[in-house]
This record gives sequence, C-alpha cells and structure tokens, in this order.
Amino acid sequence: MTNYLVKRVLMMLVTLWIIVTLTFSLMHAIPGNPFASESDQLPEQILANLRAKYHLDEPLPVQYLMYLKNLVFLDLGPSIKSDSRSVNDMIADGFGASAWLGGQAISIAVVFGILFGIIAALNRNRTLDYVAMALAVLGVAVPSFIMAPLLINFLAIKFPLFPVATWGTWMHTVLPSLALAFGPIAIITRYMRASMIEVMNQNYIRTAEAKGIPTVLIVIKHGIRNAILPVITFLGPLIASLITGTFVVEKIFAIPGIGKYFVDGIFNRDYPVILGTTIFYSAILIVTIFLIDIAYSLIDPRIRLTKKEG
Repeated sequence: MTNYLVKRVLMMLVTLWIIVTLTFSLMHAIPGNPFASESDQLPEQILANLRAKYHLDEPLPVQYLMYLKNLVFLDLGPSIKSDSRSVNDMIADGFGASAWLGGQAISIAVVFGILFGIIAALNRNRTLDYVAMALAVLGVAVPSFIMAPLLINFLAIKFPLFPVATWGTWMHTVLPSLALAFGPIAIITRYMRASMIEVMNQNYIRTAEAKGIPTVLIVIKHGIRNAILPVITFLGPLIASLITGTFVVEKIFAIPGIGKYFVDGIFNRDYPVILGTTIFYSAILIVTIFLIDIAYSLIDPRIRLTKKEG
C-alpha cells in the first residue's frame, strides 16, 4: 500500500511537470506578447521596462526555470494585466464561486443521473426507458453553452422565475447549475442504465429474486453498489472540471469564478494567469483521479490497490 501511494504521488508530480512544460512552451510559441496592444501607444523604453519587470526579456529557458522555482513555493506569479494582482489571489477569489456552483451541478447530475439510469434499467424497452434515453441523447447533443441561453430565455425572460447576470443569492445559482448539470445527467444516466442492466442479470440477483426479496431492496443493497463503478470513473474529470469553473457558462451568467479569469487571461495574453489556472485545474484533476482510484477499493472489495503475491 505504501509503495503504491509513493509511486502514485511521484507519477502525479511528473504528470503535473509535463503539463507545466507543455503549457509554457505552447503559450510562448504563439506569435505576439502581452504588450502587443500597447506597442503603438507607449514609448519603447516603457515597454522595455514592462518586459523587464515580468522577466519577459530573459531567454525562454531562464523564464522557465524561474517559473519552476517559484512554483515549488506555490507562487504562481503576478498577473500582467490585472493591476499587479497575484494569480494566487485571483484563484482564491474565484474558486469559492466556481466550487459552489460546481458542487451544486455535481449533486444534481449524480442524483438525477443515477435515478434516471435505474428507472431506465428496471423498465428496459418500455416507455420510461425510451423517455430516459431520449433525454440522455438530448443532453449529450446540446452543450452547456447552448443550454445556458435556452434556460435564460425560458426561465428568466419569458417566465421570470430566476435572476440572471448577477451573483449573490442561492437563486442566482440555479440556472447555471442546471446548465452545467444537463450534460452530465445524460452521461451518468447512460452509464448507470447499461451497468444496472448487466448487474440485474447476474445469478446472485436472480437468487435474491427467487427468495422473494422485494426489488427495491435488491436494487439498494446489491444493484446500485455494483453498478455504480462506471459512474465513479466519470466523476473524476467531471468534479475537477466543474469545481474549477466552466469557463463559457461562467461568462454567460457573469459569475465571478475562475473561468472568468482564465478567459480574460487568454484574450489578454496574460501568461501567468493562463499558466496558473491551467496548473490549478490540472492539479485538482490529478488529485481527484487519485482519490477515485482509492474509492474503487472501498466500494468494491474485489478491487485492490496492490497486487497480491501469488
């Protein structure tokens, strides 16, 4: 167990280093610089001073090593375009809103996705199954940035039930949470339905049915636990993407989350912001996948983190 954890932590660090290196290289390979828009308005000496302040006048290998050195101390550097704010402060400010919104979306997706998947599986090739699968196809086909304007149009404009384009109360989180959860609900429904059908055809389920145990108890005690593993696999990247901000939806609803800073950083060519938000997202994704692997062994005793000597 200890050896496994040590190896996984080392793999996580190596993976994060590769992501940092690739992001840094690709970002600087794109033509242009953060001060391109000011190059015609400011004297060359001022531009040179700005480049020197942010070490952009140094060779790329030197910039790369300096960034890695700061990263070891969890220093993501200052933002170039946001009044000298640090990237750490920007992430700290935006993470709360993104995490709250993502947590709501994940809860909605998991509850309704599992529920619809179970209903579809228990009513295979019947009306409820067809309805659930139709909704699943629709959820996969319609992305969140299309669902968001539709929800705004119907539930905020035609029927003014929820506020939009502001942030403050729980009511402001409903529409963006639904927009984010719609696609994951569809995917979880499909996973849960397929897995549940397979589980319900197992011999131990048939034995339980032959003993006269009610279907509800069979589903709760045996079905869900054994059918939920594919859903947990999907939850890893889903949790990471939602709690760190889904950039377009946050922009549509004017939510002050990390997504806003990431999008603005790309438009402004703000290197530290792009790197910092990418690293933050990647770190959460890597840690979440690691925790999901551990959760496998807790949910299904047949799965072990270490190989038995045989």
